[in-house]
Amino acid sequence: MLGGLQKLGHWGLGVLERLGRGHLFLLRVLMSLGTAVTRPRLVIKELYSVGVLSLLIIAVSGLFVGMVLGYQGYITLVNFGAEEALGSVVALSLVRELGPVITALLFAGRAGSALSAEIGLMKTTEQLSGMEMMAVDPVKRVILPRFVAAFISLPLLAAIFSAVAVMGGYFIGVGLLGVDGGSYWSQMQANVDFYEDVMNGIIKSLVFGFVVAWIAVFEGYDTVPTSEGVSRATTRTVVHSALAVLALDFILTGLMFGDI
Repeated sequence: MLGGLQKLGHWGLGVLERLGRGHLFLLRVLMSLGTAVTRPRLVIKELYSVGVLSLLIIAVSGLFVGMVLGYQGYITLVNFGAEEALGSVVALSLVRELGPVITALLFAGRAGSALSAEIGLMKTTEQLSGMEMMAVDPVKRVILPRFVAAFISLPLLAAIFSAVAVMGGYFIGVGLLGVDGGSYWSQMQANVDFYEDVMNGIIKSLVFGFVVAWIAVFEGYDTVPTSEGVSRATTRTVVHSALAVLALDFILTGLMFGDI
């Protein structure tokens, strides 16, 4: 009994210690943000690595998600004679929820894990220690550009995901199932509000981008400098990012559309 309580207490103290390190690390990164302005080439290079190279999986996933939404939405709406509202159903589902959430999950699996593995490998091979010995701050030189690039990339990828998914829904609903194309777009225009729906989706994607970027760079920087440690850090990045995104999505949805 006492042994179990001791292990539980040790685990709890470890979690609190790691949370503290993570927040101190985030504070250090945020205090170095001015460096990103003076070294834009580093950020642009990482934008290509984490943003452009993630574009294909985001676009393909968006296309198929939109097609599934169009098909399932039509099957449901046709029973009520409301298939003309397919456009608004697809668009609202995407800009409010599916666009930011699925993009964040895909981004964490593709770019977040790559960032953690890359930074963890640099720590394992003592590249970060070498920078410190040469009076180069690894947070400003390595961590900050990747954090800023991930934070910028995710909202842009979420917008692309939603746009491609809307076109996928149009292809299925109008092209294959016979929904009127004018009604598809007009219903979408009439029922999707820029401030209520689009802006809330953008806010969600910004929050998700910040959290996923923070988790990815911290897990890489805090990894145990072994091959096993890097693999565990990569796994933690994906798992923690997914849990954080889903939890934050519930909280933000309640704040934006509910009474929380």
